[in-house]
Amino acid sequence: MLHETRTTSERKRPRRLQAGDTVAVVAPAGPVPAGLLDTGLAHLRSWGLRVRTGEHVRRRHPELDYLAGTDHERAADLQQAWCDPEVSAVLCARGGYGSMRVLRHLDWSGMAEAGPKILAGSSDVTALHEAFAARLDLVTVFGPMVATKPFATDTQAREHLRRTLFDPDSVTELTGPSAAPLTPGRARGPTHGGNLNLLAGMLAAPEMPPAPEGGIALLEDVTEDPYRLDRLLTQLSRAGWFDRVAGIALGSWTECGPPEQVRATMANMLGELGVPVVADLGFGHCDGQRTVPLGVTAELDADSGRLTLDRAALV
Repeated sequence: MLHETRTTSERKRPRRLQAGDTVAVVAPAGPVPAGLLDTGLAHLRSWGLRVRTGEHVRRRHPELDYLAGTDHERAADLQQAWCDPEVSAVLCARGGYGSMRVLRHLDWSGMAEAGPKILAGSSDVTALHEAFAARLDLVTVFGPMVATKPFATDTQAREHLRRTLFDPDSVTELTGPSAAPLTPGRARGPTHGGNLNLLAGMLAAPEMPPAPEGGIALLEDVTEDPYRLDRLLTQLSRAGWFDRVAGIALGSWTECGPPEQVRATMANMLGELGVPVVADLGFGHCDGQRTVPLGVTAELDADSGRLTLDRAALV
């Protein structure tokens, strides 16, 4: 049986990148490791891109050392990069924590006038993905970040992101080496979601859009014990977040405890929903991290462990 959305309202797709384009690197969350940032910037330039960095990318909050600069500084960098007509994509340097804190400082009207462009990042940047979906109605890109090891040192992860940004027609089918059905079946609908912790933390926030009718939910996390994963899933469930899903794609659960316990938690919490669920699709905090677009219609085939996009994420 194919679980399918009854209504399809796709978000606006930004233009794909090409050599000579200008991209901006910002740090909306945690402080950025200088060495990894320099390596990441060099990779971007090797792709033929012109690279700008936010004024406060290398800053650290004067009192809260888990933040890269103050909320106003991080928001200003993001706002300026997004509204710069020469910038085609805004790439996040790293996650950690802090993206939610910048949301209230952004001028969404001004950012909407700037037109569609690419937002790329993962982990804590899930907060931005949700806000950009709600406020700007944009397809965004959930993938490795410039100043992290998956981008700086993992060739496979970096290359998958590059193909998504430059040649998105070549990466419309996504799978992982260990992808397998948790609950069999097929489903079709728009992709949404990201980091489990951030999705639960965004509940009731004005920038948190309702889960799309018949959507394909993507979930992943890192360093959360199985009982905490249970709590986060229960929180989303009690809030009705799963009521509209047609299928679920699970990514990595690195350092979340014994894999068999994590799998048992997922099966117990998600199996009762009666929708297809695929495990280990290969996105999130893992080696060879796959890049997954959010806001595009796709078919999830849990039996074969594949997510196939209807069309490329970028035009």
